[in-house]
Amino acid sequence: MNIPFDLLLDTTGLVCPEPVMMLHSAVRGLGAGKVIKVVATDPSTTRDIPRFCGFLGHELLAQEQLEQSYCYFIRCG
Repeated sequence: MNIPFDLLLDTTGLVCPEPVMMLHSAVRGLGAGKVIKVVATDPSTTRDIPRFCGFLGHELLAQEQLEQSYCYFIRCG
């Protein structure tokens, strides 16, 4: 995916709840409209990250599963 982003958050190797906790901290440091690219290996992020976005008002622009990882693009709300 070729979506421009402002911050790369690599959570490779981390398991629930760490990827979402790191995402929450990263969102706080960015302004509204900024885009975060998250790379994760924990399959639970396919459920947790969309719920996180919906609950906190962030926009999940795209998500895809690569071979052994998951990639998300999130616009901060």
